[in-house]
Amino acid sequence: MDIKQYDFELPEELIAQVPLEDRTSSRLMICDRQEQTIEHRHFSQITDYLVEGDCLVLNDTKVLPARLYGSKEGTGGKVEVLLLHQTKEDEWEVLVKPAKKVKIGTKIVFGEGKLVAECTDLQDHGGRKVRFEYEGIFLEVLESLGEMPLPPYIKEQLSDRDRYQTVYAKEEGSAAAPTAGLHFTNELLDELQNRGVEIAYLTLHVGLGTFRPVNVDQIEEHDMHAEFYQLNEDTATQLNAVKDRGSRIISVGTTSTRTLETIIRDHGIFKEAKGWTDIFIYPPQQLKAIDGLITNFHLPKSTLIMLVSAFAGRDFILEAYQEAVKERYRFFSFGDAMFIK
Repeated sequence: MDIKQYDFELPEELIAQVPLEDRTSSRLMICDRQEQTIEHRHFSQITDYLVEGDCLVLNDTKVLPARLYGSKEGTGGKVEVLLLHQTKEDEWEVLVKPAKKVKIGTKIVFGEGKLVAECTDLQDHGGRKVRFEYEGIFLEVLESLGEMPLPPYIKEQLSDRDRYQTVYAKEEGSAAAPTAGLHFTNELLDELQNRGVEIAYLTLHVGLGTFRPVNVDQIEEHDMHAEFYQLNEDTATQLNAVKDRGSRIISVGTTSTRTLETIIRDHGIFKEAKGWTDIFIYPPQQLKAIDGLITNFHLPKSTLIMLVSAFAGRDFILEAYQEAVKERYRFFSFGDAMFIK
């Protein structure tokens, strides 16, 4: 399938650079797959479209302040380090800039020596493995020195780092936020539960591969990045009960969707599981795990718009995106949302 089938014109000014003051005031496009209709609402009105017995599935991953700025020991040359994922205790896969400055054995110093990274292995495309040295607790040191790894299309500085976290973020490990969840507040979640909507949690640590463009002409040739996921036994039991009674499972974000679909394809039912998934979902594949999807508006020619198209149909999704551009919706991480039912 030609990648050009997932391209569309997006004016640069529609890329949201900062979050709205009120998370729930973002716009919400309601897309009905059966009726092929589109409505325009605000996110606070999501309560009008969820009913008793529905189950929202949220990704409780927490974004690490994973961007570090340091200097080479000995020369003082400036180096930027971006944590990708932990391979073992105190050892991480990272991206470094400029990569040519960092060889095996190079030491990078952060915060006047509060944290030191030594390069232990070279990888492709600026990738490195490093071993960290520090005193105390690593995550506390990282919290004091690191910055939020905002996506490359966001040029503005973030004044409040919590705005790039969901209000239910819990499990440390992501290099990027599961952005569909940024629209929820604790008050909105409480209101939904009071109406009989169930809430379920899983974890998928979002990697920077989520922003990687598809650089092949035929999408079947694309190599998908792998991300760590985990679903516990209680959540699996809850989700199976929702399915058995015929209620809807509504995934919040493509990350939750990829996790649920991985488990259903591997096991046929929801069950306790953890591991690495590189699942690549695109038409004409059919999604078996979910009945609805809340998601943001994604990059042209991205794996994310392909996943959404597999759920709702490419033609309908591209029509919805054209409507979003026409109506001046805000795109990407800090942008508006759609609910596909």
